[in-house]
Order: sequence, then C-alpha cells, then structure tokens
Amino acid sequence: MAIRINKYLSEVGYCSRRVADRLIKQGKVTINGAIPEIGTKVKECDQVEVKGQRIEKSTKQKNIYLAFNKPIGIVCTTNRIVEPNNVIDFIKYPKRIFPIGRLDKASEGLIFLTNDGDIVNKILRARNNHEKEYIVSVNRPINRDFIQTMSNGVEILGTITKNCSVEQLGQKKFKIILTQGLNRQIRRMCESLGYRVRSLKRIRIMNIKLDVPTGKYREFTKKELEQLNRLLKNSSKTYD
Repeated sequence: MAIRINKYLSEVGYCSRRVADRLIKQGKVTINGAIPEIGTKVKECDQVEVKGQRIEKSTKQKNIYLAFNKPIGIVCTTNRIVEPNNVIDFIKYPKRIFPIGRLDKASEGLIFLTNDGDIVNKILRARNNHEKEYIVSVNRPINRDFIQTMSNGVEILGTITKNCSVEQLGQKKFKIILTQGLNRQIRRMCESLGYRVRSLKRIRIMNIKLDVPTGKYREFTKKELEQLNRLLKNSSKTYD
C-alpha cells in the first residue's frame, strides 16, 4: 500500500510530518533518486533517501516518549550543524528522536521527545486545546489588572491571545496555563503590558508534570501514556 512521503518519514521515526514537508521543499528528500513533490506517495519497493541517507521502513520500531527537563541555553532543534547547543546532542539518546514543540533558549522546563511523528501535531495544534502550564517571573511587581488582562487576551503578532488561566504566586511571579503556542507567546504578552520576563519554566504539558532534575529525562509511565492517548483520541492530526 502506498502512503504519503511525509507519513512514511514520520512512521519510520525520522521526523514529524511538518519537518518532512520542509525537507521535501528544500529538495533534501528523494524517491528512487528523484526529488518528490509534497503529497507524493511511497510504495514498499521504493528507495527513499534524506540528505543522501537511505531510509528503510524495516520492522516496526518501538515508540519512544521522553519527558525532559530542558536547561536554559539548550535549543530545541535537531539541526546539529546550525546549533551546537541543541537538545539532541545534549541528551545523547541512543536512538533517533526529536522534540515535540519548542522552549526558547532562555527558557527551561518540560519538553517531550519522541520518534512517533503522528503524535506531534495532535499535541501542538492549538485547536486541540491541550494545556501547557508555566511558572513565570517578571522584572517588576504585578497587580490585579495585569492578571486580568493576561487572562482575557493580549494583542500580539496581529492577533488576540486566547483566554487563559493566570494566577499570581508572588509579588513578581505568576502561573499561566495556555492552550495555544504562538512564538515566544508569554514573553510577548508580558512585553505588551510593559513587563520583561526574568525566568520562564514549563512545569506541565497536558497530563504530564515536570518531575525530573534539570538536564535529566525519563520515559513516560504506562499510566501517563494511556491517559495521554485518551486525551488525544479526538485530536486532529492535520496542521495548518
């Protein structure tokens, strides 16, 4: 049975479908020596290569799901040439994995890594409304107006952020739970209100909480994975 090339690369654990499409557009993927178009289908007898490396769909590999506590200064990318301080080199996991989403270089905390390309867009796509929880410190005292404005939506990047839960934890510290992931969203929200983020730490993604030391990772427990799959059951896999 023929399947789309991006799904093929996702199923063999090479990368997510989104990254696969990017590689195809860049001309780094070939099927039987020819550069395919987005949506080209692959058959069992086809020879697929990425950057000259043969990619084979051998026996179905075991899916890997890791919860990693990213330190400040590490970049969530698989491009090891462009960015030496990348998450893949830092972890040194023995099998090919890639991060689900991003935490910017100046932020720390929970990020997932996997070889399961199909799960990526289910978790990331904003319309699926999956929660991500952060602890944030800013440069000056916050007040009730700050909490209410952050909760009700702030104009950034030409749009209004979705309503979210915000709770004050201290004079300059708050907790925020988002269901969308705009680029540098929390930092931009704070900046629009005249604040500067001093520290930002993600402590939860959906049902999985951060519970490992900085720079360490662990596998999802069986219970966590079962609960995660239930939460993802009705989520869309497609992306914009």
